[in-house]
Amino acid sequence: MSETVSEIEVRSAGAYASIQDGGRRGLRRVGVPWSGVLDPAWMKIANALVGNQATAPVIEHFDGGLVLKVTQGRVRMAFAGQANVDVSGEQGVQRVVCWRSVCVNAGETLRIRALRAGRLVVVGVGGLQVAQTLGSASTYARAGIGKPLAVGDRLSARFTEASDFLLPEPPIDNDEAIRVVAGPQAGNFVDDALAQLCAAPFAVTDQADRMGIRLQGPLLRHRSDAHKDIISDATVPGSMQVPGSGQPIVLLADAQTAGGYPKIATVISADLGRLAKRRAGETLRFQLVDVAAAEQAARTHAQRLAQLIASIRRLPGDGSVDVEALYNSGLISAPIGAFEIEE
Repeated sequence: MSETVSEIEVRSAGAYASIQDGGRRGLRRVGVPWSGVLDPAWMKIANALVGNQATAPVIEHFDGGLVLKVTQGRVRMAFAGQANVDVSGEQGVQRVVCWRSVCVNAGETLRIRALRAGRLVVVGVGGLQVAQTLGSASTYARAGIGKPLAVGDRLSARFTEASDFLLPEPPIDNDEAIRVVAGPQAGNFVDDALAQLCAAPFAVTDQADRMGIRLQGPLLRHRSDAHKDIISDATVPGSMQVPGSGQPIVLLADAQTAGGYPKIATVISADLGRLAKRRAGETLRFQLVDVAAAEQAARTHAQRLAQLIASIRRLPGDGSVDVEALYNSGLISAPIGAFEIEE
């Protein structure tokens, strides 16, 4: 298979877009967060669709507005998420289906106009070339390790001639409760605090980024003022800190490695990606489980992801699209004109 070097120019980064991968592991002990994608499952699916290794760098994008122009060569891209995506060029504007790969040619511009659900879309780019720092290409802007994408940035990718691929049955995040295990400082809270955590819904506030999500719901009361702070100790993505306000903060991939708020619970790894993608105003519920159940959930999550990736199928080798299959799967409507696109 022939391979060429292609180039992409960022015309708009939208609300926030950054390069992420599987994360910068093994350095939390010296104060370096994991970083990496907020939902590793979506990263692995997007990479599988474009023929990359599972944890290869991807573009993680919030809330729509990303615009990329291919200035040289061809680029294969795929989109994990629920987004309105289109490609414009000499042939007009065509809507792009998520959960499949597509080739974008030199001179064509790709736009993620809006997200139909959640706050996140992951863009897989075949052969994306990004320099690593401390063993990872992940952006950690707070420490100046990389930077968010900005207008004028140029990305390189190695394009290999190959078929495009489709995930026939995309994963859909459900509204099932987010499972948690009791945290290391659960004893800092009144006896019914964990029950309160699971008794009523919490709303996602607008104070949410890659570092964490603040929630609003029932007060989680500390035993006393003296129990509202601890000597700083280790945190991990999924840690649920509760400051003096009694409102929880769930830490995410860019979270600090230590903190002084007591941790009432930890979101299990199988559910953290679902929580991380929730947008402001959405509500969620928590369910307390034990460690054995959390471990089994992690195994089940990994098995389901492996099954999804194994179900990815090749589209016609001549580059054409199996339109009938896409229609039958409800994954595509039809080509549209430039003035028909909803902002």
